[in-house]
Amino acid sequence: MRRTALLAAVAALVAGALARPADAAPAAFAHPGVTVSKGQLDFARAKVNAGAQPWKGAYGQMMASRYADLNRTPKPRAVVECGSYSNPNHGCTDEREDAIAAYTQALAWYITRDERYAKKSIQLMDAWSAVITDHTNSNAPLQTGWAGSSWPKAAEIIKHTYTGGWANSGRFATMLRDVYLPEIINGSNSNGNWELSMMEAAVGISVFLEDRTSYDKAMAKFRTRTAAYVYLASDGDLPKTVPSQNLDTRDKVVRYWQGQSTFVTGLTQETCRDLTHTGYGISAISHIAETSRIQGQDLYGTDVGERLRQALGFQAKYELGTAVPNWLCGGSLHPGLGPVTEVGYNALHNRLGMSMTNTQALTERNRPVGSNNLFLAWETLTHGDNLS
Repeated sequence: MRRTALLAAVAALVAGALARPADAAPAAFAHPGVTVSKGQLDFARAKVNAGAQPWKGAYGQMMASRYADLNRTPKPRAVVECGSYSNPNHGCTDEREDAIAAYTQALAWYITRDERYAKKSIQLMDAWSAVITDHTNSNAPLQTGWAGSSWPKAAEIIKHTYTGGWANSGRFATMLRDVYLPEIINGSNSNGNWELSMMEAAVGISVFLEDRTSYDKAMAKFRTRTAAYVYLASDGDLPKTVPSQNLDTRDKVVRYWQGQSTFVTGLTQETCRDLTHTGYGISAISHIAETSRIQGQDLYGTDVGERLRQALGFQAKYELGTAVPNWLCGGSLHPGLGPVTEVGYNALHNRLGMSMTNTQALTERNRPVGSNNLFLAWETLTHGDNLS
């Protein structure tokens, strides 16, 4: 009887694992596990220590930045107020840049093993967790998403690799749970880069908190939004939509897609707005897919990976200078994609062997990439040709 019960239990566990969707939370979270893994950190550290390029140059770029300054003074505030385009800007830049600095200092700690950097990262995180209570005004969800994307990357490295102790890590977790997660977890019906950035933060925070429920909720929203952000010909005559937006006519869809009425594979919902905001969305897609990979799932092998590959290639083509045809955005594009290609290019081309000619050319032209000063930093260092 005991053997039969044991076999039944094993069969149930196997069936459960097989039934678990590719984007479901893992049974046990991997740490550090937000965008960058321990294996990737070890690879980058070894390359820097060996003086190998492009990692050595990327590391030098990072260490020369204001974010690696050991004299940096955090500027926390209780309420961060951010209006449209950060006007007013009451703590918006300070919060985002302190979060990037915490991540930068954590990376510096890992590569140098100089605990001054770990302590500075902790100081920055502790300063904000002691003070902040809310984000307000119209850009609050996006601001929370941007800062909330950087904080858990820093916290994951410090909590799970620094042995010197972090007395207030519990308070930091409470900050993420009570101040950040409620602002972002329910998503947004604004332009797609908003919800993608918000879900990036929600996924990262869920990993740090080991919150499987929030992870699953964020991933579900992410899958729906990604399908509605990047068009594939297989979607049909019109792009997919997010049901809550009620884009139930062609005219509504075209208006939401910045007036673009011809849909081709790789076009995004914001391509005709500008490539900068498009890059925000693409970056968030790649970061979530990378976190999911670290957590044992494979979103790169789903439509997410194909949409990411096509979006990168389409945007890279025009960022590299290809003439814009008249049918696309009225024949005019606003460039400025930003340092967003390393993670997706590494995963899809280097790991999976997919052809990405335009993305490769743009990635290699831009190396080493730094920070966009919003939520993204040092990805040549952490993900450049990194198969770990």
